[in-house]
Amino acid sequence: MATSRFDGFVRYLESRKNITGSVCGLAGLALTFAGVAGPYWPVVVAGLYGAGALIAPPERPDPPAFPDPSAQLDEVRADLGRLRSYLAGADLPPAAAARLGELTELLAALLDPGWTTELLAHDPEGVHTLSRTVRRDLPEAVDAFLRTRWWSRLTPGAEAPERHLERQLDLLREEAERLAAGLRETEARRQESVTRYLEDRGGPAAGGLSA
Repeated sequence: MATSRFDGFVRYLESRKNITGSVCGLAGLALTFAGVAGPYWPVVVAGLYGAGALIAPPERPDPPAFPDPSAQLDEVRADLGRLRSYLAGADLPPAAAARLGELTELLAALLDPGWTTELLAHDPEGVHTLSRTVRRDLPEAVDAFLRTRWWSRLTPGAEAPERHLERQLDLLREEAERLAAGLRETEARRQESVTRYLEDRGGPAAGGLSA
């Protein structure tokens, strides 16, 4: 209990209210030494301290420190490595395996450190898309196929589960391709903005680019 009270006292000493009040109280002491406050200087000093404490901005807690997109990408990249190890042990039909290989290669390229991840670091939605694909959608699609295929062997004549898996992999690849196209478009706009800047600036550089 005593420690808690001491900590609270220390926090108050470091608070904006105390600092602002102390500054105003010092101003009151300056007025006292200047002969303005007269015999009522304790009241003046206390009043100025209280006024300073009242007008001080309120304390606010520090916002939580969440990992930045670059750190999130590092985690997703590591998760992709674990996912690929899992997928390597999955017994998939050739067509589905080929689609899966194309998808994982595209995901690896998007997560490869370099220019792509620099762009993704400013695209929280893109980071979310990759995280969702790697951590939920892709492993869930493969696991659902493996489970359904086992049951299909007990009930011949049902719809082939690989058709669903192939369609799911196609949809996930299309989503990843849209993300890649969006990143490419971002870089294209950046290049065009440099061209416009040089053209607007004029001079030999603009003439060379316009030729």
